[in-house]
Amino acid sequence: MTLQKRCDYFVTGTDTEIGKTLVSAALLHALRETGQSAIGMKPVAAGAHFENGAWHNEDVDMLVAASSAWQAETPTQKIDLVSPYLMQMPAAPHIVAQHENRSISIPHIQSCFQQLQARADAVIVEGVGGFCVPLNERASTVDLAQQLALPVILVVGMRLGCINHALLTAQAIRAAGLQLVAWVANTVDADMLFMNENRNAIAQRIDAPLLGVLPRFAKARPEEAAHYLDLSLLK
Repeated sequence: MTLQKRCDYFVTGTDTEIGKTLVSAALLHALRETGQSAIGMKPVAAGAHFENGAWHNEDVDMLVAASSAWQAETPTQKIDLVSPYLMQMPAAPHIVAQHENRSISIPHIQSCFQQLQARADAVIVEGVGGFCVPLNERASTVDLAQQLALPVILVVGMRLGCINHALLTAQAIRAAGLQLVAWVANTVDADMLFMNENRNAIAQRIDAPLLGVLPRFAKARPEEAAHYLDLSLLK
């Protein structure tokens, strides 16, 4: 399969904890299977633990592990590029940043993104929370997505209420002047009533191809999830 020379995408979601990292890491594996070198990025991550002399976040670690094209970077240098704003408390990023006396700078994120671009054919940038999360007093993840100007892949957490969340998020993405190129249905609630009917209702209204349907995994396995994604649908 032949993809465009650069395969950079911004991955957002209908909410927090709905599988953005799993999908982002799965995209990295899928791109690598096509012969592309790929690196993941989660510019802002809230919720970290100290281990082996460094701060770690589960999502960031998953993206680092799924990435290829690393050079001679140390583990700390990789994390600093992948997640320039890795913060300790698991809460809204602008609130945590205030408590930790930090200021989230979109230009700094852009600089890290460009450094990652120089290393790989593809950079998958994962947002934080939903699509409209504040980053500081003035900017939100909408501004970040606009500044990076990447095509957007939307992860929809399949559970009660997902139709409204999906359509509102798609509307916000387009209102921001961004291209919604695909969406992924991730099974958050395996016991959801009328799962297929809900998925079909979104597909009929969202005006973007369904890239894949992920089942509920007992443990996140991005290399397995990659097999559920059809990259030929990405234009």
